[in-house]
Amino acid sequence: MLSFVVPAYNEEKYLGPTLAAIHEAARAIGEPYEVVVADDASADATAAVAEQGGARVVRVEKRQIAGTRNAGARAATGEYLFFVDADTRVNEPLVAEALAALRGGAVGGGARVSMDPSPFLASAFMVVFNPVYFGIARFAAGCFVFCTRAAFEAAGGFDESYYAGEEMMLSNALKRQGRFVILRNYVTSSSRKLDHHTPAEMFWIFAKLAVAGPKALRKRGPHTAFWYPDKR
Repeated sequence: MLSFVVPAYNEEKYLGPTLAAIHEAARAIGEPYEVVVADDASADATAAVAEQGGARVVRVEKRQIAGTRNAGARAATGEYLFFVDADTRVNEPLVAEALAALRGGAVGGGARVSMDPSPFLASAFMVVFNPVYFGIARFAAGCFVFCTRAAFEAAGGFDESYYAGEEMMLSNALKRQGRFVILRNYVTSSSRKLDHHTPAEMFWIFAKLAVAGPKALRKRGPHTAFWYPDKR
């Protein structure tokens, strides 16, 4: 069983295409699967969109992405877990490659990211981000993480003491469990985070974070504004 876990907070705009892409990819592969949407206190039609899109809805009151993903994982029943953000679209080659890696002995991994739409700022950012983050650091991006349930549980799941960066913590924890892979195929995510900030704002967010260190990600505030914008 493949379990696709989708954390969501006020995602009525993006969730429908995300679920449609999951169904299309999973059906093309021909494996048993389920889709679990962890609805984290949404105030819009996220739950209705999820149900109409063929997902099982788990209601969460976390307002924290790590805890929401963990809640979705606990509700899921599959031996293979695919964490997909609500504004992210998977595809059949990507999921097939991930499944082959897991069945070939990998404990988990991630994929490089393309953005849609891809304005100049997003394109320029990804030119630098993809080779450094995936090629050198070999972390999974939060928008797409996959692993075996056994490795996920052995790693302790997503670290709920962090409000951001939890995918990097899980990546390192999974690496301690076994082989961790970065796929050749790309996943497609929206560029909305880049749309919410000017280049100057992004520079200062990450500059201050670099100075403060990972401990700054343990609470919601100026250092996590990139991940927790005031508006959707």
